[in-house]
Amino acid sequence: MKFLELKIPPPLVALTFALAMWFVSRSTPSIDIGIWVRAVVAVAVALLGGAISLAGVLAFRRARTTVNPMKPQSTSMLVTGGIYRFTRNPMYVGLLLVLVAWATFLSSLWTLVGPLAFVLYITRFQIKPEESALATLFGQPYADYRAKVRRWF
Repeated sequence: MKFLELKIPPPLVALTFALAMWFVSRSTPSIDIGIWVRAVVAVAVALLGGAISLAGVLAFRRARTTVNPMKPQSTSMLVTGGIYRFTRNPMYVGLLLVLVAWATFLSSLWTLVGPLAFVLYITRFQIKPEESALATLFGQPYADYRAKVRRWF
């Protein structure tokens, strides 16, 4: 089995990066910012991330297509409205923002490597295979959509 065939659910990937970020924060210098400031900013960013992810899920539900990122070939409709007008991957953007919130709360600059690594990993092992499946399923309409809307922001 090739590495690309190993499928790990994106929330589990994010959780793994979050755990690694915590370990990094324990062994690297922290920024001296009060806990309340960090907590308020982290909660605000995490809520934004959750709202963006939820908007993506709700758009898929309204379109009656699969939300399961492990089976993009099961997609029955190309969703391009709502939050999908701004990003092709709102659920991953939401997870990214939650990781940024976690890095903020941990208050170590080194933990920002976690969200960056998450973007690189998810793009390579999840998004690109999804895009390939969607291009096969939807052809030119998907190509037009990709030309108009960014992958991340």
